[in-house]
Amino acid sequence: MALSKNKIKYIQALGKKKYRDAEKVFVAEGTKTVMDLMGTFECKTLIATSQWLAEHKINAGETVLVESTDEIKKISLLSTPSPVLAVLGQKETVELDYTVAHDNLVLMLDTIQDPGNLGTIIRVADWFGIKQIICSHTTADQYNSKVVQATMGALARVSLHYTDLSQTLQKALDNDIPVYGTFLDGESIYNTGLSQNGIIVMGNEGNGISSELENMISHRLFIPNFPPGMPTSESLNVAIATAITCSEFRRRI
Repeated sequence: MALSKNKIKYIQALGKKKYRDAEKVFVAEGTKTVMDLMGTFECKTLIATSQWLAEHKINAGETVLVESTDEIKKISLLSTPSPVLAVLGQKETVELDYTVAHDNLVLMLDTIQDPGNLGTIIRVADWFGIKQIICSHTTADQYNSKVVQATMGALARVSLHYTDLSQTLQKALDNDIPVYGTFLDGESIYNTGLSQNGIIVMGNEGNGISSELENMISHRLFIPNFPPGMPTSESLNVAIATAITCSEFRRRI
């Protein structure tokens, strides 16, 4: 099957969330990302060069053969197109049971808007064995192509749940689940007792954790700069702050 004009138009439309949601699919590009996601997500359409197909065995609803990456460039969001692009089915939406935080660490994202940051945070969670992320409805879409690429396949192992954060936190607090958050006036994360369970809240790139959620944080953490008291950048990138925070929690095991 060749790459038709209708197929090009269809895949280009999937760059918008409303079309992805309507079709319940998303786009993944690159050998590592596609191969890592293939076992978790159903492959609806696979578009690849003959050489790539000769080297990889894939079960797909339909396979579109292209002569070269020049054809894939028409539908690719990468600066240098890969020899493979896949349209994958989204996971069925499942509401997260907050009680999972009784025995595990769970990340909560309060309006993380940059797709690159979200993708990196998903990858960080995967690295540190955090399998569940709770997101506000105002957080970037997990199936945004930039998010998918930034996860480097971690989306196959980490589940995201979009919901009302304040309701979830209230249930957690009512059940004595610790809730951590990072603030500039918090206690140094290196001098604070940390548990191996609970919810870690990370805030918006520009505004941090919202005032509504801030009042529900039971443990306020601060990542200190070095040397103390010396002028530095105003704050850390949220993905970097997430990595440092998760690393410190896991270091205490």
